[in-house]
Amino acid sequence: MREVGIGLAGFGTVGAGVYLNLEKNRELLRERIGCDLVLRKIAERDTLRPRPVPLPLDRVVPDWRDLLDDPSLDVVIELMGGIEQPRQMILEAIQRGKMVVTANKALLAEHGAEIFGLAVEKRVPVFYEAAVAGGIPIIKSVREAFVGNHFLRVRGIVNGTSNYILTRMAESGMDFASALREAQEAGYAEANPALDVNGWDAGHKAIILASLAYGFWVPSQDVLVEGIEKVTPADSRFAAQLGYTIKLLACIDACADGSVEVSVQPSFVPNGNILASVNGVFNAIAVRGDVVGDTLFYGRGAGQDPTASSVIGDLADAANALLSPRSFYGFVPHGLYGKLRPASEMVSPFYLRLGVEDRPGVLARIAGVLGEEGIGNSSVIQPESQEGEEASLNLMVHDATRGQMLSALEKIRSLDCVRGEPAFYRVEASA
Repeated sequence: MREVGIGLAGFGTVGAGVYLNLEKNRELLRERIGCDLVLRKIAERDTLRPRPVPLPLDRVVPDWRDLLDDPSLDVVIELMGGIEQPRQMILEAIQRGKMVVTANKALLAEHGAEIFGLAVEKRVPVFYEAAVAGGIPIIKSVREAFVGNHFLRVRGIVNGTSNYILTRMAESGMDFASALREAQEAGYAEANPALDVNGWDAGHKAIILASLAYGFWVPSQDVLVEGIEKVTPADSRFAAQLGYTIKLLACIDACADGSVEVSVQPSFVPNGNILASVNGVFNAIAVRGDVVGDTLFYGRGAGQDPTASSVIGDLADAANALLSPRSFYGFVPHGLYGKLRPASEMVSPFYLRLGVEDRPGVLARIAGVLGEEGIGNSSVIQPESQEGEEASLNLMVHDATRGQMLSALEKIRSLDCVRGEPAFYRVEASA
């Protein structure tokens, strides 16, 4: 039976999971793929740091370049984190003809065009299932199972930390800071949770999915990404009153003119939409194809074992590619799409929250400004307050472009009856 030599760069949570599960299920993998996956070397500089999983010191080398220098290694796994060092490693591995498996979503979102361009040139496959939604096999499904579909739209809850925080805010009424602290104590959020709560972890995943679905690398600098830091308990409460749940939603749409919309935003999701019921640290991705129709993928989007499962699945694919060389290297560009729609032109309903003086005529003035921008409101919630005190005015508005909403908010901010900073959220369709 052929052995496939593997080198692993990085022995953090996911790297340790790959090591443990490769050892545990080695016999099963032999039977299923017809070859032996052998983890021969692990590049890890810090051998003294205490770990839940002991580092197998007999396999440790100090530098990722040692993996590339070893002719017995057919595949290298990049799980180092960061961007520049992994980029160097992956590009050099491709140059040397070693297949690559990576879970690095930020790297692929920022440098995917460069990496896959070289992969095609050198005819070396790159595998990256674990880069999006942990253990959910969404990359392979979009790339292979749905190859005969135009993708009409994708909706995803793809960050477990933000979903946990928003779930707890909705369930308990706690504020963002308290819910984040609870997530950190439970081990669902990092000590520095910036990429999770500011939306960019989900943003990188959305860029990868959109690029794969539409055949061109979406420029990250032009993608609308907003986080959940400004969501308040009042927003969660009013969402519930209106029949919605707030979710950080990755939204990808094909437009009639051939352009593509890509964004990540806190969104009001109708309770009748299945994504509204995805709670805690779970992820879900709804994909609509013109042939297959609606499909849903659900599972754990992060963590040691779910992510390790995807990495090992990629290793099996790499082993098969070694035995039967292929002409597919991870990403296929095509010319059917190719333009990102500006965020200002994206259309949706919106929820608008304003702090206003509680006096006659305020609602009429707000509605007048919205009307000037061609925006109509469909419903209003204004909780009771004492006359003369600041009140909360909450409006659901009809379809408008984001540009229209921003223009209206500029005018609304200048009204003498408005207090504080307005907040607004896109509203998702019912299905």
